[in-house]
Amino acid sequence: MAASLEVGAISIMTGSDYLKTEDTEDELAEETKDDLKKDQDSEEDEPAEEPREPRIRETPEDIKLDAIVNTLAFHPKQDIFAAGDIDGDIYVYSYSCTEGESKELWSSGHHLKSCREVAFSHDGQKLFSVSKDKSVHLMDVEGGKLVTRIAKAHSVPINALLLVDENVLATGDDGGTLKVWDMRKGTSFMDLKHHDDYISGIAIDQAKRMLLTSSGDGTMGVFNIKRRRFELLSEFQSGDLTSVAIMKRGKKVVCGSSEGTMYIFNWNGFGATSDRFAVKAESVDCIVPITDSILCAASMDGVIRAINLLPNRVLGCIGQHVGEPIEQIARSRDSRFLASCAHDQMIKFWDISSLRDMTVSDYRKRKKKDGNLKSLSKKAYGGGDDFFSGMMEETEAKKEEKEEDEEEDEGDSDSDSD
Repeated sequence: MAASLEVGAISIMTGSDYLKTEDTEDELAEETKDDLKKDQDSEEDEPAEEPREPRIRETPEDIKLDAIVNTLAFHPKQDIFAAGDIDGDIYVYSYSCTEGESKELWSSGHHLKSCREVAFSHDGQKLFSVSKDKSVHLMDVEGGKLVTRIAKAHSVPINALLLVDENVLATGDDGGTLKVWDMRKGTSFMDLKHHDDYISGIAIDQAKRMLLTSSGDGTMGVFNIKRRRFELLSEFQSGDLTSVAIMKRGKKVVCGSSEGTMYIFNWNGFGATSDRFAVKAESVDCIVPITDSILCAASMDGVIRAINLLPNRVLGCIGQHVGEPIEQIARSRDSRFLASCAHDQMIKFWDISSLRDMTVSDYRKRKKKDGNLKSLSKKAYGGGDDFFSGMMEETEAKKEEKEEDEEEDEGDSDSDSD
């Protein structure tokens, strides 16, 4: 039978033609569906774009707070640090070299005035703090809960804090008074005033017998904590003594000063200095021992210097807060990082791992002509008055490391004798 009949100029479709046309349209629709399904399957088969791996840094990221940070302390067992600012707030952060992973754990506003010092207990479960509001606080590290508060611990603002053991705490105030506390009772068993000005720092020997204090009156105080008595004051030094630390396996005591000079005492020879070392810095405000012979010192000029003790050498620059006085520096539990806080409201981290293996020869090398500090970390850019003149390309830095006879010694001591 013919597929269609023509009548005049008009072509008439038969029933079978309509059926064929519908079948063709159905086949096209099915093919379209199959093509779409294949495209979807191919898209699903394609591997999904993997998330970008976080960047691993040499040091944790810098942290900026809303106010100037006065004090820093690292946790003894975890990657955590605490910071106290001039508003009286305390912040506890976790830190990491993985970008974006450092974060605030909690903050506390219990102090009414500036927080001057913070310190973790040896087991890391408690955090002690002292303040301009004359109070001593003890907080739980896990949640920041205030456990103990001694409201009027001193009659004047407290400036220094040292944790002797889990239950014994030493504090020094702006008037020169030293107190030693039994935190189980919340009372002091030593209350002695022998300094005429503020106590800037406190240190104790490994036997936990002798307590040493540095003061703004230019003297170092010696106190016997076992016998609970005052021993002696050193002779007066030029300028304020701003910090104190025990070095050389307990054989030497070093004090920083507002004049930029470091004073060195023999153990059991506290009356007079055995040596002094003039650092070319505006001041030596905070010192932190890294090894038995090497310490880091922070200054009002914003530079952190690594200094070797006996022979006395400035090894170079660890880092800097450009043009901002540094308030405090602290060493991490594994001695890998040094943290610093300054008037720029920044907390910065510096890699100090290379200092542990550094040795210093007694031989005095020839000084470089430009007089700039050697950079000891990638984030350090030199130092001194002409701050950025020490910046150089990496190839030049490597060349200088090979030319040992031209390495910088920022200053030499009056005496290198042990």
